[in-house]
Amino acid sequence: MSKLATRKKLGELCSVVTKGTTPTSLGMKFEDEGVPFLRIQNLSGSSVHLKDILYISEDTHNALNRSKIMPGDFLITIAGTIGRVAIVPDDFPEANCNQAVAILRFDKSKLLPRYLLHWLTTNDALRQISGKKVTATISNLSLGQIKELEIPLPPLDEQKRIAAILDKADAIRRKRQQAIQLADDFLRSVFLDMFGDPVTNPKGFPMGTIRDFVETANYGSSGKASETEGEYPMLRMGNITYEGGWDFTNLKYIDLSEKDKPKYLTQKGDLLFNRTNSKELVGKTAVFEEEKPMAIAGYLIRVRTNELGNNYYLSGYLNSAHGKKTLVGMCKSIVGMANINAQELQNIKVLLPPIELQNEFEMIVKITKQKVKSFNRSSELLNDNFNSLSQKAFAGEL
Repeated sequence: MSKLATRKKLGELCSVVTKGTTPTSLGMKFEDEGVPFLRIQNLSGSSVHLKDILYISEDTHNALNRSKIMPGDFLITIAGTIGRVAIVPDDFPEANCNQAVAILRFDKSKLLPRYLLHWLTTNDALRQISGKKVTATISNLSLGQIKELEIPLPPLDEQKRIAAILDKADAIRRKRQQAIQLADDFLRSVFLDMFGDPVTNPKGFPMGTIRDFVETANYGSSGKASETEGEYPMLRMGNITYEGGWDFTNLKYIDLSEKDKPKYLTQKGDLLFNRTNSKELVGKTAVFEEEKPMAIAGYLIRVRTNELGNNYYLSGYLNSAHGKKTLVGMCKSIVGMANINAQELQNIKVLLPPIELQNEFEMIVKITKQKVKSFNRSSELLNDNFNSLSQKAFAGEL
């Protein structure tokens, strides 16, 4: 590709640039079955999936006509976690989406979807996006800002060549990522095998609340963090992944007084709960496993258990399909944000299995995650290689 390839605004290439709506804001409700309703977590691996899907009725789907999704549509997340992209498969059922997902429809004889998909991961695209997002609370990208993104547009044959090269490189790294995903699936399966379905309770455990397991539940600091200066890294809502893991790629830093350190610092084994976020992401939960302490921001709750509870068990429950559904159903919205406070978290009903069984689950989690670490190291190397190849492709150096 020539370095002088014509650049076009994305809006000039699209016949449709729209986004979804939250049905509950219109007085509508989710159903047990019906039309799939996509959220951020339903976009992964450059495609869409029906795992943990919500449903709306046909009537609601028709009322939300603007955000009906068609096969071949290009989707990009624009709130909460921005920049996830997906191409809707040809055999995907009729669907709709919420306000965190934008829908792009364009002439594929001018712009190849997979070329656009790969370009959106480049430094060029990320630089344009990061310069446009709003970061007061939740990062977001407006439809108008998407239309203003400038993409290099070589002839279609060159787009196909670049996409084919990057597809092959991407397939290699995704195989390693799939192995990591299988480990997550394995742990969810182990959780159900050891503790049973929380709804039917086939093992007959006593029923209680998370409060029965809690020694302390503290909010994080409201202090202002710095991009570069501070003794302690500060964990924020974006550092906990939806699946219950950690992403330390975007940390800020803060200094704490001796008085504040016990209140706001983590220690290994703490459970951290994201109490405020978009409705789809509120309630993200993970166990802190680092040796060095980090500070926690005010949007997080730090939980330490008593002698009856184990945070690995609580994390397994809150990250289960039933736990996610419970969290979505109980959170309340405040000015576009959803919230679950410390008291509400502790009031969540949960099975009370013996501590010995909870500890056994912790051991299985730790052994599994130790094996995943080696996958992560090779995955990082593959990602670096892919990113280098991608930058060269869009700079016209392949």
